[in-house]
Parts: sequence; structure tokens; C-alpha cells
Amino acid sequence: MTTSTSADYPGGRLGLPSTGSGSIARPGRRIGALLIDYAAATLVATAFFSFDQFALPAEAGLTQFAPMAVFAVLQIVFIPTLGGSPGHRLLGMRVVRADGAWTGVWRPLVRTLLLVVVIPAVIWDADQRGLHDKAAGTILVRA
Repeated sequence: MTTSTSADYPGGRLGLPSTGSGSIARPGRRIGALLIDYAAATLVATAFFSFDQFALPAEAGLTQFAPMAVFAVLQIVFIPTLGGSPGHRLLGMRVVRADGAWTGVWRPLVRTLLLVVVIPAVIWDADQRGLHDKAAGTILVRA
């Protein structure tokens, strides 16, 4: 008979349940939320920033990064206020501090800046926490 230890599943070392509410959000949900958030950011950026084909190269460069800027603002505003971005909330996830307290303002800021860089978000530990979450002291869990 095999006994399970708390390290047998993602989040076990953090004291989180293996499934259900409060468990680590799995990659499929994370990717889905990212796609929802980036699509929303692209729609907002397209609506509010004109994409003029005859714009000067400097202006074209600025509008090229508009979706990423809107994406960052969505993350920074919604994580501390709603507990997650619109994509997180639609797919049943929330961002919490490792100790369960309110995330505050600086943690979502650090998390988002590292998320925008991309590399920290795709490097995970055994608990499926990206480096952006580890640096911010946050965990993306199922709601």
C-alpha cells in the first residue's frame, strides 16, 4: 500500500488541497484565462487607440504595444479589487497571497511586470507556481 505525502501533488507543500476550491489552478485554465485577458486587452486597445496605416514609425511603435499595456492595467487593477483578472474570474480562479491574506497593491504590480516579460511565467516549480507568482508571493488557485 502506498501512502501519499503532501508533495505528491501540486500545492501539497503549500498546504493546499489536491482538488477543488483552493487547489492550484492547472495549466489549461491558466492558458485560457491568459487568452481571454489578452483578447479583451486587444479589443480595448483597438477601440481606444487608432491604428493609422500612415502613422509615423514612432507612433506605430507606440500603438503596437497598446494591447500589452492594457493587459497590464487589467491585471494590476482587477487582481487587488476582484481577486483576479477577468479571465481568471471567468474560469473560476483567483490570485491569493501565500498566507491567504489580501494581495495588496504591490504584489499584483510585481506579478504583472514579470508576467509581461513572459519568461518568469513559463518557468514553474513542482507546485506549478510560475516565477512571477513566487516573486510576488502569490498563488493562482481555483475559486
